[in-house]
Amino acid sequence: MRDAPILLIGGSGIVGRWTAKLLRDANPEAPLLIGGRDLGKAGQVAAEISQAEGVAVDLGADDLGLGDRSIGAVAIFLKDDRLAALRFAQVRGVPHIGISSGTFEIGPEVSAFIHHPRAAPVVLGSEWLAGAAVLATLHLARKFARVTDIVIDAVLDEEDIGGPAADIDMHRLTQLAPAALTRREGNFHWRNGDEAKAVIRAVDGEAMEAFAYSPLDIAALAAVTHAPNIQLNVSVGMSSNRRRGGPMSTEIIITLSGKTPEGGPHRERHAIVHPQGQAPVTALGVAMMLERLTGLDGKPATTAGVYFPEQLIDPDAYLRRLAAIGGSFTRMEDAR
Repeated sequence: MRDAPILLIGGSGIVGRWTAKLLRDANPEAPLLIGGRDLGKAGQVAAEISQAEGVAVDLGADDLGLGDRSIGAVAIFLKDDRLAALRFAQVRGVPHIGISSGTFEIGPEVSAFIHHPRAAPVVLGSEWLAGAAVLATLHLARKFARVTDIVIDAVLDEEDIGGPAADIDMHRLTQLAPAALTRREGNFHWRNGDEAKAVIRAVDGEAMEAFAYSPLDIAALAAVTHAPNIQLNVSVGMSSNRRRGGPMSTEIIITLSGKTPEGGPHRERHAIVHPQGQAPVTALGVAMMLERLTGLDGKPATTAGVYFPEQLIDPDAYLRRLAAIGGSFTRMEDAR
């Protein structure tokens, strides 16, 4: 599996390019296939990266238009309503990562796994920025004997929506979703209407209007931390860095409350910031998952199963890699 190329479907898009770059930087010899509908565009991206090749991908074909070509893993950066890439990966017995499905949309992917549980690893990777918020939250949670409240506030700069696929995802998950999943007093609760509106404070303290959002973070964090209160809010507007006159950035502000091992109350507020926006942060999660799935990290390849990002990536290792690509994870002054 380590010698077969990793297929990045949508690899010529913004996040796909970043993923290819990060994989290449960390794994100079790993072969990559940059897949897309436009072979010319895919080829241009592949030409920028050694050991890479552009290929045309047809999601309407059972073999994706690749024939019997050997593939080591599949990552897809757009919504695949036919599950063509997932079926392809299961038939080939190779890992699959998808990062576009909302909480209310994962039924078909889970069903495909349930019916073929020994085929290959299936990663439900559509947590906020491919696991960034969950991994950082789990890193912080180690300081607590019990976490009672988790609030994740994300700032997506209006200049940082991404490419066409990301724009479609954002529209679908905000305009078509029935409501946003939240955890309240131990119960799973769907926020809708006025209840889904929020005001968050960005890294620079600016108050920003936000809305409840429903990636897989809520369900994943509830299963791991058992925190009775968990919510995720997103604000689309001007990021703190751009208000200071710099380039747009991405921000994830994480606030945890609970009890210390000694039994006292404890609260911490930290922020992930990357000055180049959401794409490198998302790509880092995808790249590290692909490394773990295929054994590029030097460990045995991941066995068949259904996984969230945090089951494949160590939070401390993720934060080290985040710092290495220009991101930061710092403690902030508490703002009650």
